[in-house]
Amino acid sequence: MMQLTELVLASHNAGKLKELQAMLGDAVRVRAIGEFSSVEPEETGLSFVENAILKARHAARVSGLPALADDSGLAVDCLGGAPGIYSARYADGLGDAANNAKLLEALKDVPDAERGAQFVCALALVRHADDPLPILCEGLWHGSILHAPCGEHGFGYDPLFWVAERGCSSAELTSIEKNQLSHRARAMVLLKQRLGLA
Repeated sequence: MMQLTELVLASHNAGKLKELQAMLGDAVRVRAIGEFSSVEPEETGLSFVENAILKARHAARVSGLPALADDSGLAVDCLGGAPGIYSARYADGLGDAANNAKLLEALKDVPDAERGAQFVCALALVRHADDPLPILCEGLWHGSILHAPCGEHGFGYDPLFWVAERGCSSAELTSIEKNQLSHRARAMVLLKQRLGLA
């Protein structure tokens, strides 16, 4: 079992850093990749898992620390899994509002029954840059896509993601609720079990 007291998160997203630190608790100090490098590796993988491993190896290489990378996104059933690994740059890197607008446009004639989707999270943890045995954990959060944004919390596609069991959008959940239900939370539960932190 890997003994961890500190790791670097391969993300410049402050929201993600805060979420993951909250989920890991005080046992592990999570440091931002920005402390070590501003260079983002090119995400050349064709899956969430491939991109997570690529980012984790890069973060471990530049920091000298064990590294955790998360590659996550939204996969919409009727769009064949799109935006998928391109979720963050779906609207050519113009940001969350543009991504949401493009998704709504793509789904404008799709009836409610066919708007199923899931948030996907692949976590990859490497002990060092050339670790031959990365720890991989995946989480899925099933929901559907609304016709208009709703809610003020979260980031990314949260305002469009309907959470049926709570009767609201992901952006209407508190951060505590989201950290219990989300794709990232589900992957983190598995990771904590693997690390003996659960």
